[in-house]
Amino acid sequence: MEGADGAGEPGRRRQFGCASFNQDSTSLALGTRSGYQLFSLTSVEKLDCIHESANTPDVYIMERLFSSSLVVVVSAAMPQRMNIYHFKKGTEICNYSYPSSILSVKLNRQRLVVFLEESIYVHNIKDMKLLKTLLDTPSNPSGLCALSTNQSSSYLAYPGSVTSGDIVVHDTNSLSTVATIPAHDSPLAALAFNASATKLASASVKGTVIRVFSVPEGERLFEFRRGMKRYVNISSLSFSSDAQFLCASSNTETVHIFKLEQLGPSAEDEAATWTAYMGKMFSAASSYLPAPVSGMMSQDRAFATVHLLSSGQRNVCTLVTIQGLLRLLVATADGQLFIYNVDPQDGGECQLAYKHRLVGVDDETHSGEMKSEGGQLTQETHSSPSYAETAALPASGHATATLTGYSEDGGAKQGDVIPEHEFAVGPVCLDDENEFPPIRSCRSGTGDGQG
Repeated sequence: MEGADGAGEPGRRRQFGCASFNQDSTSLALGTRSGYQLFSLTSVEKLDCIHESANTPDVYIMERLFSSSLVVVVSAAMPQRMNIYHFKKGTEICNYSYPSSILSVKLNRQRLVVFLEESIYVHNIKDMKLLKTLLDTPSNPSGLCALSTNQSSSYLAYPGSVTSGDIVVHDTNSLSTVATIPAHDSPLAALAFNASATKLASASVKGTVIRVFSVPEGERLFEFRRGMKRYVNISSLSFSSDAQFLCASSNTETVHIFKLEQLGPSAEDEAATWTAYMGKMFSAASSYLPAPVSGMMSQDRAFATVHLLSSGQRNVCTLVTIQGLLRLLVATADGQLFIYNVDPQDGGECQLAYKHRLVGVDDETHSGEMKSEGGQLTQETHSSPSYAETAALPASGHATATLTGYSEDGGAKQGDVIPEHEFAVGPVCLDDENEFPPIRSCRSGTGDGQG
């Protein structure tokens, strides 16, 4: 979720810039008007602020690489520059400048990908060498994209058209396009890979139908109907770690959870619930109806739902197992995190387990204060040492580069000369254990980089 804030609400100061879950949803990153914060997501009742920086104004992109100390930050004060920090050491690893404003950044253990409105830059994350530039891509003003997190498969998905819902799937390991999927009739609004990079979910700007495709084949596997009465803006799609469930949030008050299962004949015969019975009846009746109506009736409905306290604000959602139970997490644009319990067997309406206030939204709220409801928890976090004190490296120490335009094969464009170092010389050495600690999970309940 990028660019979400409370600026449109009278009497409220803009506190909240963006929110993003890391690749395995073990931490939450927040960009604020004064900096950014990182929270560990190993407990329902308590959120530990593992790091806070208050020296970068108006952060609107904030991404963390799994549970490592590497974070990517983009500020509205310098929207063309991406900064990469080692937050545990309080040092800047490198920064890069691009021809226009950065709209989104995605990263996994192999690649870091930067999206501009009409171009894409693919870096090797180990040394930040520029591997490929995709120029003249279809206009993508929202920076919509998805990057898989699987170790062996590093797929990138992005819109292939401004008028229809085509999806381009690019292999960032082989640096080649492997598929173009005609997913929707209308332009795309949301994309998400599952953890193993075998499935890709998509939604269009109409927001009524969500489809799941196989990767890289592009075969349609599932089709879910979010609603029939109105078009909505789907802002977030996310698979559970086992890819059995898919959640979708929008600008309405309802978050939908769909179950990805192919029922065989025996399983259908055993379905004894009223919903299952009606589903079978609709499926049987659909064969006698016109094709458009038949397709609508054969689409699966939500397995479980959540009704948020308010609608009309941007949010981001994820499904993750915390303390042994499946949970739905929803971070909203007013600086709140809602945690719901999900029944993986029966579905239905999910119960609110906890609500955390991450960032204050009025003039009386102090920066760094985090309150939680659903228990008796109130916590105030403290800032880490200033980046102004710890990251003020000399100009020669930065691996800074301005990308003025490169072709897909790395050649020069319009006479521009490629720098000899090709962005790979200098202090950038992300696979060095001293510079970039080994990636570990947060299963022990403590986050890396906790000061």
